[in-house]
Amino acid sequence: MDISGLACDSRAVRKGSLFVAIDGTKVKGSDFIAEAIKKGASCVVSANGRTALAKTRVPVIHFSDTRYALAVLADEFFGHPSGKLKVIGVTGTNGKTTITYLIRSILQEAHFSCGIIGTVGYSFEEKIIPTQNTTPGPLGLQMFLKQMVRAGCAYCVMEVSSHGLDQQRTRAIDFKAALFTNLTHDHLDYHLNLENYFSAKAKLFRELNKDAFSIINADSPYAGRLTAVGRGKLITYGIDSACDIRARNLALDLAGSEFILHTKKRKTKIKTRLIGRHNISNVLAAIAFGLSQKIELARIVRAVENFNGVKGRLERVRAQERNVFIDYAHTPDALMNVLAALKALSGGNLTVVFGCGGERDAFKRPLMGELAQKYADKVIITSDNPRSEEPQKIADEITLRMRGGNYRVILERKEAIACALSASKAGDTILIAGKGHEDYQILKDRKIEFDDAIVTGQLLRQMGL
Repeated sequence: MDISGLACDSRAVRKGSLFVAIDGTKVKGSDFIAEAIKKGASCVVSANGRTALAKTRVPVIHFSDTRYALAVLADEFFGHPSGKLKVIGVTGTNGKTTITYLIRSILQEAHFSCGIIGTVGYSFEEKIIPTQNTTPGPLGLQMFLKQMVRAGCAYCVMEVSSHGLDQQRTRAIDFKAALFTNLTHDHLDYHLNLENYFSAKAKLFRELNKDAFSIINADSPYAGRLTAVGRGKLITYGIDSACDIRARNLALDLAGSEFILHTKKRKTKIKTRLIGRHNISNVLAAIAFGLSQKIELARIVRAVENFNGVKGRLERVRAQERNVFIDYAHTPDALMNVLAALKALSGGNLTVVFGCGGERDAFKRPLMGELAQKYADKVIITSDNPRSEEPQKIADEITLRMRGGNYRVILERKEAIACALSASKAGDTILIAGKGHEDYQILKDRKIEFDDAIVTGQLLRQMGL
């Protein structure tokens, strides 16, 4: 049987395609088998084999786990690309994007070509292609990897989301290293509880081969459990805990950070333009990876010191006598880390503007409101990507446990940012949080252009600030 293509969406089926019918929570692929065959599918893989067989005369392969089947078939169809380059997986609630870009900088300093797959997009050879998910589905993922192989990439560094692991998008990928950052409150609308969330993350480490590297944040409460279930060669990093790669003597300010790197062999002074204790942890993760690849420490240090950061991750917006930052912080822990870092380093008042995404984990909303009020002097609650939820309802849930008069609600995001800027004084710090690199806003009935950095810059110029 000749198979000309793979599809799990009947709309993408072409003549000769193999159609994998995946039943999701909202849409059942098995309901579209007839449509796929009508469009030319030559074979079907379905968990409902008997039902599917009754509907068609084309061959039907019964397989109980169609997500697994799709991952394996995609790997086969695209020629096992992960076996032809070194794929590195970075997982955890926060820090994934910064770490992947730090790792790429280290690899480039060592003259290795490297592609990236993650939240900001899919990139190699200076191309950036936006992606819908942090970790694409198996078809897109394997296609991207094959393109990287063709382009001559030696490495691919990818963010591996809990959704991607739970849905087996990465199942057939041969990871040469896996990094764990942290695990805090997020995605509980999907995983229901932190234990399920941890189990999804742990899959990446359980499935490593013994020659791969398992790089784990020793400061995480989950480090011990992950070490116990994981495979591969273990490397630990951290600030507060005894570990292989450790930062001591931290010095932080709004221009960057310094620390003394302690490894088993030496001590080295490290400077970075990244701000905050949480970013030192990110730097340590990238250094640990670089050392695992036997890259010279001098090259690693040079890459770290020259790294300018990632769009939307504590990205500074030019302003007069004020510190204005854009950050993707959209979880309680991320918001707390960024606010704590800025609060400790700011001379004036700290104002935060943020909201929470609609149709996403609602449990974190009141917690984020409490944390914002605890660390910031002024809080402005606004809209993030409300989607089909009412913005006022989301704001009400954020403010549920907030007390006192240091917060207000301004649902229109541009107006909220303008309010924060106009009320600021010389020496103040303003954080616009939640959307980071995103250049859009998803409303109930449409998706509009909205880039926090661009909008904030325009407002600052209009105000003469």
